[in-house]
Amino acid sequence: MTAFVVEDPAGREKAHPLPVLRKRADFLAAARARRQGTAGFLLQARNRGDDGPARVGFTCSKKLGNAVARNRAKRRLREVARLGLPGLARAGWDYVLIGRPQATAGRDFADLCNDLAFALRKVHK
Repeated sequence: MTAFVVEDPAGREKAHPLPVLRKRADFLAAARARRQGTAGFLLQARNRGDDGPARVGFTCSKKLGNAVARNRAKRRLREVARLGLPGLARAGWDYVLIGRPQATAGRDFADLCNDLAFALRKVHK
């Protein structure tokens, strides 16, 4: 799958982020589908059964710590998804990345990217 591409006013192309899950029902549907745990986060994925673009959602519970820690973990997960999902995600799938206490915010960024690639390979088998 290719990333959505938009042109900015200067004429340069930049990758547009994947559509984001917003509705609780979408998160609950993903929770009932496939899961793959990694050292940095938990990935939940489901096939919606349509040809629409892949969508992604992020969640971090209060187990991760205060709001600062949760926001840092979500920022890291968003960046991992922005870099990794356009090349590895499949059309018609929803993905939810769930942060892990002490791991998501403190894990090396390259390892988080490798975790996403590993989890997607396992989920799509």
